[in-house]
Amino acid sequence: MSFADRFVLWLHIGFAIFTIGPVTVAIMSTPRYIRQRNLVILRYLYRVTRLFAILSLGVLIAGLILARLKHDFSKPWLTVSMTLFVVSLVLLVLILRDQHRAIAALEDAQAPAVEAAVAAPEAETAVQAGAEPAAGAGEGSGPAQLPGGPGAAAAAPGHVERGRIVSLGGVTSLIWLVILVLMVWNG
Repeated sequence: MSFADRFVLWLHIGFAIFTIGPVTVAIMSTPRYIRQRNLVILRYLYRVTRLFAILSLGVLIAGLILARLKHDFSKPWLTVSMTLFVVSLVLLVLILRDQHRAIAALEDAQAPAVEAAVAAPEAETAVQAGAEPAAGAGEGSGPAQLPGGPGAAAAAPGHVERGRIVSLGGVTSLIWLVILVLMVWNG
């Protein structure tokens, strides 16, 4: 094996270790913070997932260069590995979409709370002046606030995205595990 072959192999392994690990951790951590409604950490995990998903293309590129240098394109395990990696990249795009949707849903859910906090002093001032409070001011125990009530879907923003992120993240991790087994077994 020449120096160029070894260099590309180490580059391929380095990209695999330092990109696939962090993106997997970011994906698997996302549902917890959706459930906790922590927008700061969710935005961070979204950026990490996006960055390392793009950097993980280096695994594919270094693998293609290595296969070309070693004239291995005719081997079926390599074709299966490359195909599975492309499928995992498509799943990463879907995960990124769901992370973005969950962030948007949480931002939309927090917007009425911010508006209510701003409207509360105005309603208090109106009550002190003898005027009727604005419609919706002071309400908080309506059916939309009860678990299982008509507004239950609005009470749990990001629920659908959380489930998809978990399932797609699990499938993506399983695909990467299969690729790893194929690389170690046949490499």
